[in-house]
Amino acid sequence: MEQAIAGAEMQLVVFELGDESYGVDISRVQDINRMQEITEIPHAPESVVGVINLRGRVIPVIDLRKRFGLSAAPNTKDTRIVVVHMEHNLIGMIVDAVSKVLRIPADIVEPPSPVLASIDSSYLRGIAKLDDNLVVLLDLDFVLSRHEHEAINEVLAEEA
Repeated sequence: MEQAIAGAEMQLVVFELGDESYGVDISRVQDINRMQEITEIPHAPESVVGVINLRGRVIPVIDLRKRFGLSAAPNTKDTRIVVVHMEHNLIGMIVDAVSKVLRIPADIVEPPSPVLASIDSSYLRGIAKLDDNLVVLLDLDFVLSRHEHEAINEVLAEEA
C-alpha cells in the first residue's frame, strides 16, 4: 500500500457481506442498483453469475460471496448490485447490502497482515480501523483472477 499523505482522505462506498464490512474507492463506483433479473451465461466461471442490462449496456455480474468463498445467502430487500470500474470493464458485484459512504483519513488504513500472504489476498488493499468496526478495503484490479477477466471479456465480445 502506498505511503499515506498527511491529511489525505479516502472516500469509500462501504458494503456488507455476511458479518463483514468491505469498502471500495467511490471513484470506481458507477452505480448501485437493487437486485434485478440476471441472465445466466453458460460455461462462465463460478463467481460470474451472468449479465444484466443497465441502460442499454450489458454488464457482467459476479457474486462476491462465491468469489470470496463465503456460504451462499438468499437475496433480501437490501441486496444490491454495485457496478464498478474493474480493469477496462464495468462489472456488477452482488453484495448483501450497501451501508454507507464514508470519508476516512488515509492514515487509519493498515496494510494487510503478512499472515494473509499465504492465502489469495492480492485483492486486499488494506484494513481501515474505525471506532465501531474494521472495513476491509478491496483493490478492484485484483478481485477477479486473470481467467475470470478473460471469460468476462469473451462474454462481452459475444454480446457486442
